Amino acid sequence: MAETILITGATGLVGKALTKVLLVQGYEINVLTTQKRLLGSKNNIHYFFWNPQSNDIDSKCFNKVSTVINLAGSPIAQRWTKSTKSSILNSRVQSLNTLANAIREHKINIKQLISASAIGIYPDSKTHYYEEKNVNSVGSSFLSYVVQQWEAATHQFQSMGIKTTLLRIGIVLDNKGGALPKIATPIQNYYGAVLASGEQWQSWIHIEDLVRLFIHILESRLEGVYNAVAPNPVQQVELTKAIAHVLKKPLFLPNIPEFMLKLIFGSMSSVVLESQRVCSKKIQSTGFKFTYHELSAAVDNLLT
Repeated sequence: MAETILITGATGLVGKALTKVLLVQGYEINVLTTQKRLLGSKNNIHYFFWNPQSNDIDSKCFNKVSTVINLAGSPIAQRWTKSTKSSILNSRVQSLNTLANAIREHKINIKQLISASAIGIYPDSKTHYYEEKNVNSVGSSFLSYVVQQWEAATHQFQSMGIKTTLLRIGIVLDNKGGALPKIATPIQNYYGAVLASGEQWQSWIHIEDLVRLFIHILESRLEGVYNAVAPNPVQQVELTKAIAHVLKKPLFLPNIPEFMLKLIFGSMSSVVLESQRVCSKKIQSTGFKFTYHELSAAVDNLLT
């Protein structure tokens, strides 16, 4: 009998790609959604309502479920006003709290929680190479604070005896959304440029590898913290040049100064200005093999 997986955040970039592959592989999928128009079953996906902000959840979503994959969270890539910062933090923490409360209240037998996290937990550095065991390496930025609270909210699952796995995800490269189209569109239209000094490290992963990594964790029943990044991080200048090369477009504009990025994006500019060089050796040591080791192959696959 096919295993049933409960997914939160299934309508996001990663959620859509993961759900599609899990269905092909024969898994039953339950999805928690805040959109009442989606409720019911369609295309072998069963939708259940929840509202984490009010701790409201349809407990039938756990029917036959052994694993929960948590991808819920308000988008990071939006201007960080006081209210959006609150939403970015609370949407992540409250989603986990609502799941944990329901599991505890209804005494549901969940074997594993696999939760998204982010490499934004690590401090901004152009020299450090971060591994998961660097437990004291946490940044002081807003994003680092969010990820620390996000990860702390998973401890309640461990205390219930549920195997808990955290994937610290880097920059997800996908031609359907996320960072890649935002960088590629200006280059395609001849106004692309390197951001700030271009020396900041950007740890990336191809969407296909990320989906395979989630499934590897699921099927191997791995627990703990894993960096979900490709083996070869690049500096921002390399990322920009690789995209321009594949698109066969020139880069003739000067670097966009740091002050201008801060002017345009406010404090959210830290997402592109901070440098995190992150190591993938731990997940590779479990037998996971990346399809896309090098940025050039990943960008070529996605943009041609």
